[in-house]
Amino acid sequence: MLAHYRFLFLSLISVTLCLSVATPAQAQWSSYPKLTDKDWPWWRGPNLDGSANLTKEVPLPWDSEKDVKWMVEVPGRGHGSPTIAGDSIYLATCDESQGSQSILAFDRQTGQRKWATVVHEKGAMLKNAKSSGASSSVATDGERLYINFATEGKVILSALSLEGRILWQETVCDYQIHQGYGASPALYEHLVYSVADTKGGGAIAAFERTTGKLVWKQPRPSNPNYPSPIVLTVAGKPQLILTGCDKTISYHPKTGEVLWEVAGATTECVTTTVTDGQHVYSSGGYPKNHMSAIRADGSQTIAWENDERVYVPSMVIKDGYLYAVLDAGIAACWKADTGKQMWKGRLGSDISASLILVGNKIYAINEKSEGFVFEATPKELKLLGKCSIGDEMFASPVIADGCIYLRVAFYDGDKRSERLVCIGR
Repeated sequence: MLAHYRFLFLSLISVTLCLSVATPAQAQWSSYPKLTDKDWPWWRGPNLDGSANLTKEVPLPWDSEKDVKWMVEVPGRGHGSPTIAGDSIYLATCDESQGSQSILAFDRQTGQRKWATVVHEKGAMLKNAKSSGASSSVATDGERLYINFATEGKVILSALSLEGRILWQETVCDYQIHQGYGASPALYEHLVYSVADTKGGGAIAAFERTTGKLVWKQPRPSNPNYPSPIVLTVAGKPQLILTGCDKTISYHPKTGEVLWEVAGATTECVTTTVTDGQHVYSSGGYPKNHMSAIRADGSQTIAWENDERVYVPSMVIKDGYLYAVLDAGIAACWKADTGKQMWKGRLGSDISASLILVGNKIYAINEKSEGFVFEATPKELKLLGKCSIGDEMFASPVIADGCIYLRVAFYDGDKRSERLVCIGR
């Protein structure tokens, strides 16, 4: 049935995986009673660090004849990742011909579409060819859905019911598009956060999840910038971290108070930071390539920095080592506390999707939709296998309860179409 799609299977290694070990970056997903360890409820996953909670064997790489459980069409275009909770998958999409922006819900077991809600009927803001009008990922607390869209000169945060009914909408700030918009909402306790960094001066704001009431709001520097907000437990306390705009800034999650800031970033960043419990890591690509490790204790200490270009794909961290793929398709490993480079090696062509940590394995996929699995070891680049599906991928993959979920583009001549694919045993 799937033979008319272009699949390339290069090798097959069956990877047996165990539960991930909790780190200081672990999300407070367990405080949301409707969520379980089988979900991927927001950008960068349940642990906020790109790591998967796993209790089942995952096919990494996969066999195209045996491991594709289902594949369904996705109308429109977008680069946001799937969000998974309960029996549903949620995905943002944009009809670029109409300028409309929507949320779609699919059945987790079959892929059948359950509902579609138009959040904004027109006004999607488009610029860079590598961006889209739906580059943000949905966040869910298991009771509501949250999504950011840049539309008609503003960034608007919307809350929807699990059945697709719009509950409330709030404007974060006016927005002047530069390259695109892709910051995803973040959750912490009773709050949902949204950020928009723009040339005209943006904002970061916290709203009550249930009502949309504004709790606090802080102005942001007048620069274009793209990371999503993230609340990490680092240096012994929860901190809301944002990189870019020539700074790394820590905010108090409940009040918006600036806890500390340091000139430890370049102007434009995309990646979402991770932590080893003491440092946060900034990486960007304009106007210069830049990585840095910043002590998150308020001392304004930059532990180390280099000039590598990890601009778009977010990194992962494991056992004191930082792993990344440079935008040019090169994998690398550094000692997280000192910045000592352990190894570097080429995987393939340009990469925009973020890394996923699967037990002791790291999964990367490039813009040509070629997947690579390598071991999380500081000794060497140990490639475990390769696989491919479709023609193009910008959205980061997600892994939950033994399945891999991919947002893939296929081309028939110049005609582009998207699919949502579930891979599993």
